[in-house]
Amino acid sequence: MVNEKIDALIQEARSRKASDVHITEGMPVWYRAQGQLVVSEMGIEDFEVRELLYGMMDERNQRRFEEGFDADFAIQTSDGHRQRVNVFRQQKKVAATIRLLNAQIPTLEELKMPTILYEMALAPRGLILVTGPTGSGKSTTLAAMIDYLNRNRDRHIITIEDPIEYVYECKKSLIHQREVGEDVKDFASALRSALREDPDVILVGEMRDYETISAALLAAETGHLVLSTLHTTGAAQTVERIIDACPGSGQNQVRTQLAGTLKGVVSQCLIPVGGGVSRIAATELMTGNDAVLNLIREGKTYQISNIMQTAGSATGMHTLNMDLVRLLNQGYITREDAKNYTNNRAELEQYL
Repeated sequence: MVNEKIDALIQEARSRKASDVHITEGMPVWYRAQGQLVVSEMGIEDFEVRELLYGMMDERNQRRFEEGFDADFAIQTSDGHRQRVNVFRQQKKVAATIRLLNAQIPTLEELKMPTILYEMALAPRGLILVTGPTGSGKSTTLAAMIDYLNRNRDRHIITIEDPIEYVYECKKSLIHQREVGEDVKDFASALRSALREDPDVILVGEMRDYETISAALLAAETGHLVLSTLHTTGAAQTVERIIDACPGSGQNQVRTQLAGTLKGVVSQCLIPVGGGVSRIAATELMTGNDAVLNLIREGKTYQISNIMQTAGSATGMHTLNMDLVRLLNQGYITREDAKNYTNNRAELEQYL
């Protein structure tokens, strides 16, 4: 059970539409609300911070924390919402970041995601990646895709998460959720085990290392739909990151595997709108059509952006700059917003 003081802090944060709560020994409590950092009106006495943060951890996490590791876990507050927590040390003091999650999984429509994601979610096999910086809504987009699939198809879905963020209710699909550190040792071993558990769809919370990437590609190659995330900021960069994570001798094989399995890459960032009252996602979307897959196979990922610009409307693809201009023309964002969030300012200037 979450301590009443932590519970109250989180409730206040939600009332201010915050996404994160930062608690640190010797500092006031901070919130991130609509992308901006603000100091909480509520506080925690300095002598209480360590006790409260330790109180959120179970014995296993306390033990790992004492061994020098960060602690990653989820908690549930009195209102039924779940939160993702990371407890860490800085300057020999204890601190925590609490990511606030929605009790209800938003729909792809509510997130204003490209309609082609509906089609991707129902693909029978292949690899789909959702990418972006920390706090860009990757996990929420994946959850919305899984929920859409759950409402529309009978599939066996296995999720591997660290920690579990959204809890799914089985609708048309059977869903098993496994948490790293609780139910499984790590992502890679969980992926290998999943292949023996009759899955149709596997969600991997994050492709953190070569071993996990290799296992995910194998799962996609063997007839499963695999969804995962990466901390990259563009479609071409995502492909390059996967290839670069692999040993030099195996990179050609990985290119071939990607060219045979990749269904799409969605890169996203969240932009404050309405004076900071809410945020909207700007996306870059690459689909795995023949032209893109041939470039990956031939090691010409630097040409992917050109394909996305020239063949975009006919294939459902668009670059981040194309989407920023769409949001600008629709009145959601300003020219200054577009310039602040672009990943290629020179290219953006050509559209403005």
